[in-house]
Amino acid sequence: MIIVMERNASPKLVDSVTARLEQLGFKVHLSVGVERTIIGVIGEKRPEYMEQLAAMAGVESIVPILRPFKLASREFHPEPTKVQVGNVTIGGEEIVVMAGPCAVESEEQILTIARKIKAAGAQILRGGAFKPRTSPYSFQGLEEEGLKLLALAREETGLPVVTEVVNPRDIELVEKYADMLQVGARNMQNFTLLREIGQSKKPVLLKRGLAATVEEWLMAAEYIISGGNSNVVLCERGIRTYETGTRNTLDLSAVPAVKHYSHLPIIADPSHGTGRWRYVKPMAKAAIAAGADGLMIEVHCRPEEALSDGAQSLTPDNFRQLMAEIKAVAEAVGRKSTEPVVV
Repeated sequence: MIIVMERNASPKLVDSVTARLEQLGFKVHLSVGVERTIIGVIGEKRPEYMEQLAAMAGVESIVPILRPFKLASREFHPEPTKVQVGNVTIGGEEIVVMAGPCAVESEEQILTIARKIKAAGAQILRGGAFKPRTSPYSFQGLEEEGLKLLALAREETGLPVVTEVVNPRDIELVEKYADMLQVGARNMQNFTLLREIGQSKKPVLLKRGLAATVEEWLMAAEYIISGGNSNVVLCERGIRTYETGTRNTLDLSAVPAVKHYSHLPIIADPSHGTGRWRYVKPMAKAAIAAGADGLMIEVHCRPEEALSDGAQSLTPDNFRQLMAEIKAVAEAVGRKSTEPVVV
């Protein structure tokens, strides 16, 4: 349930209600809006407790949250959430583009790509240091050495870094180097990992599972938020269907659905969503038109030599062209896009 405080409720009254809730054994989450404060309440809702709380000074109403995802719902947090990653804001007026290789392969590779994507207007560098793969014989990533190279690229270009965490025991290590922690599609329902990441102070990028419903996806976000970390960005990266013409089926209808149900920002990954570099640009533009707050695009200087996902990677030239095309779409739907810069 949520407790809606009166418009003029003072911080002292809010603290009083919060203290009473904790005394009754409830878990409390505050959402301080522009006009009023909403208190999210998790726990057993006994009628006598509801009567006591309703009678407290400053309480306007008590409203049940009907959806299973409580803290991720718009009922709890009517205003859209904005997530800060370094100096970049996701969920605001500006479209945020994360770009980079699927996997970090070498110092030369990641530094070259980082320079080129920044020059094209990307705001965040993505790159995998730990690579969970379908085959145990595929390239699994450079691990900590890869993290160090990502940090080196950030130092040179100023781009914040997002990279995946695969194992709960690696969270502290990845936090040391990254600005944002990614939970991949295969780990969307790794509840042990989600609980541990909920304790982190770093923002989280949560990818949709291969066959997850929107509700299951938002419930995974609920695990993270309920652990204390509300800085969650969702990523639609395609789901598995009967279609074989693309790697996955990029479910762009999930973008407005998430916007309706949840306050969390959402981006799209047309690289994994299609698996074919030729389809990345049109689906990226479609995602922006559908209301996505940003994109995750795979970029590689020599896709034909990439150790992971070369078939879906754009070259730097193709990426620069995409960024120019995104700008026009963003402006058409009332959003902004970053202008190219000189590194």
